[in-house]
This record gives sequence, structure tokens and C-alpha cells, in this order.
Amino acid sequence: MRVVVTDYNFEDLGIEREVFESIGAEVVGADAGTEAEVREAAEGADALLNQYAPVGPAAFDAAPDLRAVGRYGVGVDTVDLDAATERGVWVLNVPNYCEDEVSTHALSLLLACERQVARFDSAIEDGDWDWKIGRPIFRQRGRTLGLAGFGKIPQRLARKASTLGLDVIAYDPYVDREELAEHDVEKVAFDGLLERSDAISVHTPLTDETRGLFDREAFAAMDEESVIVNTARGAVIDVEALADALEAGEIRGAGLDVLPEEPPDESPLVGREDVVLTPHVGWYSEESIVELRRTVAEDVARVLGGEAPENPVNEL
Repeated sequence: MRVVVTDYNFEDLGIEREVFESIGAEVVGADAGTEAEVREAAEGADALLNQYAPVGPAAFDAAPDLRAVGRYGVGVDTVDLDAATERGVWVLNVPNYCEDEVSTHALSLLLACERQVARFDSAIEDGDWDWKIGRPIFRQRGRTLGLAGFGKIPQRLARKASTLGLDVIAYDPYVDREELAEHDVEKVAFDGLLERSDAISVHTPLTDETRGLFDREAFAAMDEESVIVNTARGAVIDVEALADALEAGEIRGAGLDVLPEEPPDESPLVGREDVVLTPHVGWYSEESIVELRRTVAEDVARVLGGEAPENPVNEL
């Protein structure tokens, strides 16, 4: 059996080879970045492991014996789910590996924005030692954190934020009011989220429904002293609208770990003092990267061994 890793930025594939050698499967690392390159790499594969490269219909057609695509991560927007399902291919993810890391990173971005950490650091490098540069800074206790989405990661963030004295509200049309109340979180409509939040942290998957959810109209409805944090998917935020909102003073700042294009070729957000950017690193810790790789490899190995997967995204 042949397992192709379409793309990866790990130092090696030692963990994957250890898992698949136990079932007699060969692991082949590729460096694919486009659909055409993925199609070429997928030829003859029994399974794919995928990080960032797009896996579309051409890749499935090039690998008629393909049985599973395992995604290094929670989201699976790199994989054409309909094409996979039509061809009887399991799509697998790792749903719970970085809940603590991402929730902590979201809180870190929030505090960096609220406490103006990057702006102070930059000013000191320029020789300017002045606390007034970051004004206004507000006490966190009693302010309202709004969560867009309420899965496992924002649930953890809600607990961490509450220890700072933040009041937490959430918009999620798929979670009922009673479940939110169990976490001491108030359910609100999207309009209420925009109007009431002093800070918003984005945790929605990227779907047709959520793409560009935070657009010009949304930013116009937010408080001018509010900030927005995104550790989910870059395209949930219209970055041009965000840049315009910051420029117009409609909101105060943004902390982003994800962008629609990564790395950004050109972005109106790069270089702004009111924006804190990190390179899609919220998922990472030394522990989580091992858990991520081993979990998805073991699930793909289950499928190749004739067993049902533990973390399927589609239904066959």
C-alpha cells in the first residue's frame, strides 16, 4: 500500500512512517502546492495525508484505489468533500488535538490587542518610552467577550476568559440556549454579538454561510473601541473591510492568526500598529504536533486495515 503526504512542513515523516510500517504501507512525501501537483502526487495512492494543498476531483480521479484522505487539522476546507464522498473515499480530521493551544492563543491575541503589547514594543524599539502611546486601555473585568461559534475551542476560551472577569456571550445558530447556559454563556443573535461585544473572537468553520461573515456592515455595527480576534479561518473576515474599518475608526484593533491568503502576498493589514498578526500558529505546541500527526496517521491506517475510522468527516 502507498500513502502519499501531499505537503508538509514538518522536519521529517518519522511519525507517519512508524505508524504505517506496522501495516506494511509505504510513505511517500510530496511537495505539492496546486491541484495539478496534488493530482500528480496522488497517482497510485491508497491514501493521502494532507496539510494545506487543495485536494480536488482530479486527485481522486488519479487515484482510483484511494480509500482515505487524512487532514492534518480540524478544518477540511482543503478537501473536496463531495468529490470524496461520490468516490467512496473517507475524509478524516483531528477534531480535538489543539483545543487548549488555540483557545490560549486567542486569549493571547485578545490581551495583546487590549493591552497594546505590540505597539509599546515597537515604540520602545524606536526609542519612545511613553505609556500614553497605547491609550485608551480598558480594564478587562466587566467587559464583554463575544464568541462567534461555540465548539470545543471557544468553550475553553470562555472558561479562561471568565477568570479575567470578562462576561461572555456567544452567537452560534447550531447550539441551543440551554447548552450555552451550562457554560455560563449567554446566547445572542449575530446582531447582538456585534452590538454588545467589547471584543469578538471568531471560531466558526469556513462554509458558504460564514465566508465573509464579518463584512463592512458587521464592522459598522461594532463599537468603535472594540477589537476582533480570529484563530479560525481567514476568509470568515473580509480583510479589505476590516482594514477600512480600522482606518475609519469603526473598531480599535484586530488580532489575527489566520488570513485568506497564507502567507499574504499583499495585505492591507500587514504593518498596521492596530493589528497583531501571527503565522497560523495557534494550533502549535510540541505536544500538539505529535498528537496531530499520530492521530491522523493511525486513523488512516485503520481504514487501510479494513476498520471504520474514528474521526470521519463525511458519511459513506
